[in-house]
Amino acid sequence: MTKKQHQGPSGLIVVDKPAGMTSHDVVSRVRRLAQTRKVGHAGTLDPMATGVLILGIGKATKLLTWIVEESKTYTATIRLGISTVTDDVEGETLEVAEPKAIASIDDARIQAEVGKLTGDIMQVPASVSAIKVDGVRSYSRVREGQDVQLDARPVTISEFAVHSIDRTSITTVDAEGASVDAQVIDLNITVSCSSGTYIRSLARDLGNALGVGGHLTSLRRTRIGEIQVAEAHTLDALAELREQEQPLPLFPLEDAAAHLFGVRELSAQDATDISFGRRIEPSTSAHQRATNGGATDGITAAYAPNQTLVGLIENKTFRGQPVAAPLLVFEASHTFEENPA
Repeated sequence: MTKKQHQGPSGLIVVDKPAGMTSHDVVSRVRRLAQTRKVGHAGTLDPMATGVLILGIGKATKLLTWIVEESKTYTATIRLGISTVTDDVEGETLEVAEPKAIASIDDARIQAEVGKLTGDIMQVPASVSAIKVDGVRSYSRVREGQDVQLDARPVTISEFAVHSIDRTSITTVDAEGASVDAQVIDLNITVSCSSGTYIRSLARDLGNALGVGGHLTSLRRTRIGEIQVAEAHTLDALAELREQEQPLPLFPLEDAAAHLFGVRELSAQDATDISFGRRIEPSTSAHQRATNGGATDGITAAYAPNQTLVGLIENKTFRGQPVAAPLLVFEASHTFEENPA
């Protein structure tokens, strides 16, 4: 049976995800609003988290794999003094630190340990992550009561800024379910990081380094790649547009690719070659037009002379020679003209 092609506009929608919804919940909502099943998302956010969630509609779903790999920025609150099963506020308490242990931690010590978690580091992902262990999601194993140990992996923390350090007393529940008074330290932070970084794990590791435990109490993603939270729309705003029979605010496919990646203007022959899956000469600064600072290294959006987005290309080495190779082709098996009418 021939696969039904998406009919209608393709592009990206930037959603400001509300707390309490899964990323899949947001996709389901937008599927109804866009009246299509062909919707996906890039970069899962936990239910407690808010902020930038990029959704692709139609052909733009093909971009999502590469958007996931973009760097990200978060604002968050880390609570030192309490550790939880999930490394965030939604998990059961594992341990509550003694008040004297909290009192012994000064601001300078916190900043010193934050510095150790900045730059290129090895990070053990949160055990309730979606990483698969022998074919089963880690979070599923944790919920079944299994002790999951994940391997550390390299991540880059380009920014770990502490904006405030607030010391307070709270009433919480300990590991036995009893109500206890606790001394805690709340840190309001900003983190910019590579793809695959777990902010919950930063909270856990900072708390462990200080000897008092730690977990995340709030998380908001403010950036993915070049896309900022100021460009995001609430689900309520999107629903109101549909009620008014207005189109959804899509980044068209061509604009979305230019917003996310460097841009290369192709000749008709190069565009045709990429369309047929062939390699062309490598991208250099001479090939590119001014974009959001997109470099010649990494992924480049490739456009035909008529400004059609042909695909995504990347500089590689083939048989010892530098080339630009197609990673993703949107316009397959198409012959382009040099001077389109």
